[in-house]
Amino acid sequence: MGPRLTLGAVTAVLTVAALVSGPAAAQVATGAGSPPRTPWGEPDLQGIWSNATTTPLERPAELAGKAFFTREEVADRDARVGAARNTDRSPRAGDPGTYNEFWWERGRTVANNRTSLIVEPADGRLPPLTPEGQRRADTRVQTRRARGAYDSFEDRPLAERCLIYRGVPAFPTGYNNNYHIVQTPGYVAILQEHIHSVRLIPLDGRPHIAPGTRQWLGDSRGRWEGDTLVVETTNFNDHAIIRGVAGDLGDALHVIERFTRVDDDLIDYQFTVTDATTWTRPWSGSLPMTRSQGPMYEYACHEGNYALGNVLGGARAQERAAK
Repeated sequence: MGPRLTLGAVTAVLTVAALVSGPAAAQVATGAGSPPRTPWGEPDLQGIWSNATTTPLERPAELAGKAFFTREEVADRDARVGAARNTDRSPRAGDPGTYNEFWWERGRTVANNRTSLIVEPADGRLPPLTPEGQRRADTRVQTRRARGAYDSFEDRPLAERCLIYRGVPAFPTGYNNNYHIVQTPGYVAILQEHIHSVRLIPLDGRPHIAPGTRQWLGDSRGRWEGDTLVVETTNFNDHAIIRGVAGDLGDALHVIERFTRVDDDLIDYQFTVTDATTWTRPWSGSLPMTRSQGPMYEYACHEGNYALGNVLGGARAQERAAK
C-alpha cells in the first residue's frame, strides 16, 4: 500500500461528474428514527465501510436447515475461527504462511448472525447450474488442464494481473475489504480499496449504455426507494467475475443491490444475482457493512503485475528441468 489518500481523487471525480450531470433478503434490525441526510436531502451513506467477515458465501453442510446463529454460538464461532486462522503461531504449530496477523482483516461473523451470505434459495446454497452454465464450467476446466495454469499471462487470474479483484456484488477476502462511499446530487461513487476501482453511479434516471458495450464491472444505474439506494447493474462482459463463485458468467448477468443506512455504524447491504444462462434461478444475499475509522490508503497493485514475467519464467524453467 502506498501513502496517498484516496478521498481527494474520489471527490474530484464526483465534482466533475456533478458538473456534467444534470426476492428480498432478510433485513438487519433498524435503529430508531430516520438515517442522517445529505444537505440536499438524500439518505447519507458516505464514509468508509467494511464488509470483512468470516461467514461463508454458502451455508456449510453441517449447518443445513440453520439460518442464524445465537449470540452464544457467534461468540464461540469467532473464537474458534480466529484461533484456527491465526498466523502468528510458530512454524511448528502450523505453517504461518506469507503474512502474520498484522496484515489480515478477516472480520467476524456477519452482524446479522447469519450462517451464510446467501439467503435465497432458503438452503443458503447457490442454485444448480443450467446446462449452458455447466458446459462453460467444464470447458474452462478442460482448457486449464490442456494449457496448464502457467502457459501464458492469460491463464493467470485477473486479480493476479492487477486488473480486477472483486466483481459485483463484491465479497470479502482476507484483507482490503474497505469501501469509500461519496455522494453528490445526482451521483454516488463507491471506491473499492482492492485495486482501487471506482463505481460511478448516476441517479438521474438515464438509461443503461448500449447493449453492445460490455464492461468488467458492468454499467450501474441507481435510484432511491424511500431511504434505500437501489443500484441495478447490467452490461457485464465475458470477463466479469463474482469472487468466490466458480465458473464463467454469462452476458445475461444482472445484479440488483440495496444499500440502507440503519444506524451510525451499519449499512444493510442486500443483493440479488440473476443470470438465466448460468443458474437455474436467481439467488440473493445479505452482507451488512460496518463503519471503518479509516483513513483508506491506495492499494498499489500494478496493472499487468510486473512480477508476472518472473512467474512465467519460473514455469518455463520447471518445464525445462522436467525434460
